[in-house]
Amino acid sequence: MIAFPNAKINLGLNVVEKRPDNYHNIETVFIPVGLKDILEVVHHNESQEPYVMENTGLKVDAPASENICVKALELIRKDHNIGPVKIHLHKVIPFGAGLGGGSSDGAEMLKLLNDLFELKLSNEQLKKYAVQLGADCPFFIDNKPMYASGIGEILSPVEVDLSGYYFVLIVPGVHVSTPQAYQYVKPARPEFPVKEVVCLPPEEWKEKLKNDFEASVFKQFPEIEKVKDYLYNEGAVYASMSGSGSSVYGLFREKPEPEYENAFVWMEEF
Repeated sequence: MIAFPNAKINLGLNVVEKRPDNYHNIETVFIPVGLKDILEVVHHNESQEPYVMENTGLKVDAPASENICVKALELIRKDHNIGPVKIHLHKVIPFGAGLGGGSSDGAEMLKLLNDLFELKLSNEQLKKYAVQLGADCPFFIDNKPMYASGIGEILSPVEVDLSGYYFVLIVPGVHVSTPQAYQYVKPARPEFPVKEVVCLPPEEWKEKLKNDFEASVFKQFPEIEKVKDYLYNEGAVYASMSGSGSSVYGLFREKPEPEYENAFVWMEEF
């Protein structure tokens, strides 16, 4: 069985408060985008091992046992009779970019195993497994626009109309870790709640839809701020870093022709 785990972007990201467990409560809107990995899972009954994993495309710099797809397999295997499988992950979504590529792979792995072994798990049951893999993994089970709160795991549907806009994503060649991103963030209640702002036309977002990580990340990686400036200079009606970076996206009314040296560039029409 084969699937195409897609990336996501954040529309706004407010760090609301620090929790007693040292995590942070946030509010954001997750939007799926068309940039995709390829994930294939098949029966491998002739194998003596519980799984065989192959990685092509972008190199995953970690042993297979630490890959989120294998972690998803092990979670399901604890509760269900899962035979040996062969996994092939072709990685396209850049790492450390705030695009949820790993989380998407893990969530899609859960769905593929559910179908391959006819487990008949509901989406709500799959989400309970997904949250054990990462806070944003449950989003990729339903994979449609969602308002996210808590640590990102509390989801509710939200209507966002981006039809007719061109979407440009630029990922410069730097990796941002989440602890780095949180280093200078000061939690606070936003002046303009994300859930309300995204109901406005994107032309009205610039002064109201903020990503609280930008100040922290731009301070450490000025080259990421330069990408945001480039997108506005090219005519974006709205531009923002996604998640904790390093990716930056822009929304355009007219079709742009983006070029950015030494960076990954992706464009699509919503």
